[in-house]
Amino acid sequence: MAADSESPLSEVKFLTVAEVASVMRVSKMTVYRLVHSGQLPAIRVGRSFRVPEQAVHEYLRESFVGVASA
Repeated sequence: MAADSESPLSEVKFLTVAEVASVMRVSKMTVYRLVHSGQLPAIRVGRSFRVPEQAVHEYLRESFVGVASA
């Protein structure tokens, strides 16, 4: 993400692992795997992780597999 397009930190909405799992319709373990592998950026707060909401949307957008029309 370019510095010009980044939101001020006060405007960033962070999601818990459970919230990310709900949005993506996957298990929490899948979200933890994505975070630990570096595919989904996150910050650590104490013993838990917080994921920027925009990062979830970007991950889903990049991972989208379109279906070619016949």
